[in-house]
Amino acid sequence: MSSHRRSKRRRYLAWAVAGAAVVAGAGLTAQTSMAATTWPAQRTYTGRAFDTCAAPSLSAMKAWHSNGFYGGAAVYIGGRNRGCAQPNLTASWVKSVSTVGWKLIPLYVGAQPPCQTGSNPENLTASTAASLGAKDAADAVAKASALGMKAGSPVYLDMEPYDITDKACNDAVLTYVRAFDKALRAKTYRSGYYGFTSSSAKAIATATDKTDLPGNLWYALWDKQNTTTADWPFGKTQFTNHSRGHQYMVNSKETRGGYTITVDRDAWDGPVAITG
Repeated sequence: MSSHRRSKRRRYLAWAVAGAAVVAGAGLTAQTSMAATTWPAQRTYTGRAFDTCAAPSLSAMKAWHSNGFYGGAAVYIGGRNRGCAQPNLTASWVKSVSTVGWKLIPLYVGAQPPCQTGSNPENLTASTAASLGAKDAADAVAKASALGMKAGSPVYLDMEPYDITDKACNDAVLTYVRAFDKALRAKTYRSGYYGFTSSSAKAIATATDKTDLPGNLWYALWDKQNTTTADWPFGKTQFTNHSRGHQYMVNSKETRGGYTITVDRDAWDGPVAITG
């Protein structure tokens, strides 16, 4: 995701500031407000995944899957801060690539922190955080559902780097994330979160109050280690039971089956979209 939601320059300015299986009940950490909800079984994928700005063509996805290196692919389903148009990302595409065997990871680029460097189409503030979180979650569910990603699927909220030592800013972000997750779970979609180990992910992992925080954490740590355990930077008991993703390499230009795509590499052991 090194340049997927914003230009490469803006992304790094912001950073400077700062095999499938079905597992029932996994990835529901901190979902205290939804204890009575009957959840569909989680669809879990464990293996390599990639993310890239725009969903590749169906022919490219078929060629890349036949190569066998990746089994999962992240797709940007929505959000006002999403950086690329998605001409290929349709319900038909989702159905087709799922039939091929891809496990899809839905990403939503929601409102960004008020103290974040750079400009965004949507920024949260202390006064708008709760309402924006609920509003964006409703949009994320609508977008996921329209693509054929069913209830029980995760949605990973993308939060770019920011200064988590700025208490007012961090408190606003956590308010937004809690509102987003609570609204998401009310529609029976699992909550996920993408962030950086030094900032946005750290804010979630180290929060004292875990109420309504994400149940699945996708951490950006560009150490080129294909693992979700050996370099896990937070408490060992956190985000266990198939609830982790690790973005370990970025801007990797790769050719597979005759199709060249620049991707970020991910080690995955967590929930993926329920399709089909």
